[in-house]
Amino acid sequence: MSVIGIIGAMENEVAELKRSMEIKETLKKAGREFCQGVLNGREVVVVVCGVGKVVAGLCAQILIDVFNVDYIINTGIAGSLKNEIDIGDIVISTDALQHDVDATYFGYPIGQIPQMDTLAFKADEHLIEVAYSVNNEVNNDIKTFKGRIVSGDMFVSSSAQKQNILSHFPDAYCTEMEGAAIAQCAHINNVPYVIIRAISDKADESIEVDYNEFETGAIRHSVKLTKEMIKHI
Repeated sequence: MSVIGIIGAMENEVAELKRSMEIKETLKKAGREFCQGVLNGREVVVVVCGVGKVVAGLCAQILIDVFNVDYIINTGIAGSLKNEIDIGDIVISTDALQHDVDATYFGYPIGQIPQMDTLAFKADEHLIEVAYSVNNEVNNDIKTFKGRIVSGDMFVSSSAQKQNILSHFPDAYCTEMEGAAIAQCAHINNVPYVIIRAISDKADESIEVDYNEFETGAIRHSVKLTKEMIKHI
């Protein structure tokens, strides 16, 4: 049976998944707890990686090397970069890149990591379609989008930050702090991945209004999708 690795940056992004699964073993690696067990009839390993690209990539590699996962799902929340994507909506990655990488001095475009063979790391088509179709069933009160997700080691909370990202990546749908690192790791190891992000804010000054409430609601949507989609992988 295939094994699915599930990564969330924060405990509240995966807490419901861990409560719902039958945990068979918990293994501690690099200061993180990797929970092995069964969720909705599928073998899974769930981990809270922490915030930021380094720990996200670290946990993705551990999932691959230690647990031999066949798929990686990164679930959590993000800030919207498009007016039509509202708080609570779901974005499913078609690809991911790191918006804060700048090696333009050496002739690379903004976002491209030197010596990598691509600017953006493509998500797995099967996982994208499963997530999209399942979300339209289980979260039919919100909108579902497929598009580019950009990541950086910054919490985007101002219009200036948001517009700077969009000036380089006008096709980006949302921004967060881990997904592209997981995507890069999956790409290097040839492991299928997808990022699922529920929108918690608009990545601007409006974040100061009821952020905690919006975050909780968004996480419910991403968890609901993640729990259901693993049945269909």
